Amino acid sequence: VIGWVIADHMRTDLIQDALVMAMALRGKRPEQVIFHSDRGTQYASEQITEFAAAHGITRSMGHTGICWDNAMAESFFATLKTEFYYRRIWPTRARAIRGVAAWIEDRYNRRRRHSSIGHVTPVDFEMQYSSQAAEIQLAA
Repeated sequence: VIGWVIADHMRTDLIQDALVMAMALRGKRPEQVIFHSDRGTQYASEQITEFAAAHGITRSMGHTGICWDNAMAESFFATLKTEFYYRRIWPTRARAIRGVAAWIEDRYNRRRRHSSIGHVTPVDFEMQYSSQAAEIQLAA
């Protein structure tokens, strides 16, 4: 999970803010970046269409009613809810936001091993990928 935002609303600004966070954390991006989502109105909005075009982001949307098209996001949210969120009582919204943020950044991205990427963490996987890509570029 690279870019994320938590709020008490579902306005399109949330999507744009998450994309801005992802772009800021990544810095230099590959030539082609694909942003996949479901067909929610926020994702299909004119605001996100214009933002994606202005930043060279290709949008990809799943088919209506086909949850498998967005399986990675569905899996992430199921994991977040099952392994973390539903196991606690949140006295305030602010504590819930801080807790979820810490879980994403520390546990999910840096310590939780993922079977789909060879039983390594997402951060380790990305570092391995970046290292291999750099080696290929140097060899060329």
